[in-house]
Amino acid sequence: MLTWKDIINFSVNGNPKPDRRVEKTEEEWKAILTPEQFRITRKAGTEAPHSGGLCTTYEAGKYNCVCCNTPLFDSTIKFNSGTGWPSFSQPIKENAIKYIRDTSFGMVRVEVQCNTCDAHQGHVFPDGPEPSGLRYCINSESMVLQTEEQISE
Repeated sequence: MLTWKDIINFSVNGNPKPDRRVEKTEEEWKAILTPEQFRITRKAGTEAPHSGGLCTTYEAGKYNCVCCNTPLFDSTIKFNSGTGWPSFSQPIKENAIKYIRDTSFGMVRVEVQCNTCDAHQGHVFPDGPEPSGLRYCINSESMVLQTEEQISE
């Protein structure tokens, strides 16, 4: 289980190696993403709180990167943080997420990206539920839910 200490270590000393890499040009990403998905995932944007379609969804399944379809989070570790964005307490695998120190907007945060394709997902904070204490605050537009039903097909 990852802890805040692990997150800081990754953001300072380097991230775990991904299982695979997906790299495309900006034009290739624009061809497969909606304008909003492109703005958020490729330009590190964010959606307005409480506006994302996955914020209040709790179906069983996997939350995959909208860009490369890599599984990032599992529905079993999703929780209602009250922040207005889908929140998770752990990634699906240690090497699914990349951690970047973010000093934009006059504060220090840790940005989370898909470790396979570098798509911006959101940020992680040390104010989540036990036992990890982590809250991955993720944009709905950065993910696609693959339900258990779809997985078993």
